[in-house]
Amino acid sequence: MTERNVLGGELEPCGTDPMTGFYRDGSCACGPEDVGVHAVCAVMTTEFLEHQTSVGNDLATPRPEWRFPGLRPGDRWCVVAARWRQAYEAGAGAPVVLASTNERALEVVPLEWLREHAVDVPADPGSLAGD
Repeated sequence: MTERNVLGGELEPCGTDPMTGFYRDGSCACGPEDVGVHAVCAVMTTEFLEHQTSVGNDLATPRPEWRFPGLRPGDRWCVVAARWRQAYEAGAGAPVVLASTNERALEVVPLEWLREHAVDVPADPGSLAGD
């Protein structure tokens, strides 16, 4: 069965460089093994990465044992819905690619919040790094 995105359409790929997803297949597919619900296709920003590190979720440091490359601003990554919500509530919500965000994110995050942060990835993702 095809997984759906938060807009009700077919779930589109989130990112392949680096290869994202709980299953490392480029999509935010959330099967029964994904208890964390890696459902939100977020575009990393410096602010989001710093916030996550400050709450004990270091997304910048590579962890080869988990096939995790470490993230930089501009990378697309399937983040745990509860972590995205935590950042949103702290004013550090990352941009979201709605077509690539799994509908399971709606179990944790209101669609309105995701829409507030909806973006198309800019031609130069490095522009998300800030100063």
